[in-house]
Amino acid sequence: MNDDDYPARLEVDYPEQLDRVTTLFRPILVIPIAIVFAFLVSPDGESGAMAGSFGGLFAATVLMIVFRQRYPRWWFDFLREVVRFAGRIACYALLLTDRYPSTVDEQAYHLEIDYPDAVNDLNRWMPLVKWFLAIPHFLVLVVLMVGVIVVFVIAWFAILFTGRFPRPLFDYVVGVLRWWVRVSAYAVWLVTDRYPPIRLD
Repeated sequence: MNDDDYPARLEVDYPEQLDRVTTLFRPILVIPIAIVFAFLVSPDGESGAMAGSFGGLFAATVLMIVFRQRYPRWWFDFLREVVRFAGRIACYALLLTDRYPSTVDEQAYHLEIDYPDAVNDLNRWMPLVKWFLAIPHFLVLVVLMVGVIVVFVIAWFAILFTGRFPRPLFDYVVGVLRWWVRVSAYAVWLVTDRYPPIRLD
């Protein structure tokens, strides 16, 4: 099984030309949709409660798999759509696209997550240790995210002057997002027992 068969796959369309004006004001323009997302995952809009909402969803999924060996389809569908929405916001915030994040349309962010057969595909005890096994990935990703911040600044100036996001830098950011998706699918969303590959592409 190669990486293209991993149960969580991400592609982001490369934009040939980006708008310089919206790029200039991107940190401000992303605020309204970020607030919408905050209210979606937390009715009171508080970031601490947001983390609690995702933590509660994670804990509930662990309990469902361990004690019932079930991953309800509606549960999975909700998680997938929230993650897709968050991804569209991330793409817009990181200058990967000019299109304002949609609450419905796929846009330039293409995330596919395979629905797991909890009985046949998931070991019921693995959710108890996946977070621990994924620690090396999380440590590497924290370092890579520092690189994403540097790339964001460089790309911001590049777009203002040329209207283009340099392709190697674009591929780096998408690669880091792809890595996050795979690790999240394994250790947070719990949709697979296959250990994430250690690579950007």
